[in-house]
Amino acid sequence: MEAGRVSVNGRVVTEPGVCVDPEADEIRVDGRLVGKPESKVYLLFHKPGRCVTSLRDPQGRKTVLDFVRERSVRIFPVGRLDYDAEGLLLLTNDGTLAHRLQHPRYGVPKTYQVKVKGHPGETALGTLRNGVRLEEGITAAAEVSVIRRLPGASWLKIVLHQGWYRQIKRMCDAVGHPVLKIRRTDYGPLSLAGLPPGRYRPLRRDEIVGLYRCVHLPDEQGPDP
Repeated sequence: MEAGRVSVNGRVVTEPGVCVDPEADEIRVDGRLVGKPESKVYLLFHKPGRCVTSLRDPQGRKTVLDFVRERSVRIFPVGRLDYDAEGLLLLTNDGTLAHRLQHPRYGVPKTYQVKVKGHPGETALGTLRNGVRLEEGITAAAEVSVIRRLPGASWLKIVLHQGWYRQIKRMCDAVGHPVLKIRRTDYGPLSLAGLPPGRYRPLRRDEIVGLYRCVHLPDEQGPDP
């Protein structure tokens, strides 16, 4: 400041005790605007099928951001859903929260409705619940129940606490019941209820706080009031 490198609202300031309002005043150092803290954004998105969970796609397919109109800040998806899968996806710019939500240490539960080929018996269901041997090792215990049986297919409810690549599809393949359709309905305290495919909404304050608590972050570190 003593060197005259700092300006406030176009006026060079050399006195360290000058008070400024970072939300209203234009502050520059060496002519460069000092950025204001970026507001945190938390969106719950219902990803439709035939859409990639990425910011851009070299094949020209639709991405999740093609459905989002709010682009005042850069946001990104937390985790992923396969191109043909649908369901709950969190979009945010909160890197600390996103990292913890995906870290296996915290085991954030993710609930899926899964349509599989055939009618899994108790042996197959027990294997899905207790652990399936995959390339990475044996999967962690999962909650698995039958929602309903159809001619030649079944709907299962599967709750995972880990997130290996294409995990549910590989688990079901391993027990002889390939996945026909998959939809994520819940992610930690978040629920997809009432939100149609391709639509999104901001998270409520209690939902943000719930996410922070489930990954052991203090509320005051992240969510804006």
